[in-house]
Amino acid sequence: MVVTKTLRAAAGWLELGLADEALFELQALPTEVQRLRAPLELKLAAQMDREQWNAASETARLLCLKAEDEPEFFLRAAFCLHETGDTLAACNQLLRGPKTLFEMAVFHYNLACYLWTLGEGPRARSHLKQAIAMDESFLEAAQDDRDLVGIGPV
Repeated sequence: MVVTKTLRAAAGWLELGLADEALFELQALPTEVQRLRAPLELKLAAQMDREQWNAASETARLLCLKAEDEPEFFLRAAFCLHETGDTLAACNQLLRGPKTLFEMAVFHYNLACYLWTLGEGPRARSHLKQAIAMDESFLEAAQDDRDLVGIGPV
């Protein structure tokens, strides 16, 4: 009961845009409960909101271990790693995810961003083309993305 109340409170703080309060709520949980999936998901959301990229990348890594079939956790883990400046690790994390990722336009888009950052132009363009073919909204997103500056027309 107390755990459920705490998780609801943390989620409520997040909905209000108060990530610090959400993190405070989650810290009150027993250590073994903090390692469960639901609290970790809330913690990750709060850490990402606060742009605590190093902590968030560790939380996302734990979620990837707990739910190896959940593509969203691999996307988030890779994004957090990229934000820490470890883009190579971001690529590797993304590529270790479940095969269902390959069916997602955002996977190809993010991989294009990481590859372009790493200087792998042809591979980056290929993945960007794939993302746009799967979801045309990524064409517009690519035009304003700081990670794709200079990639040119796709």
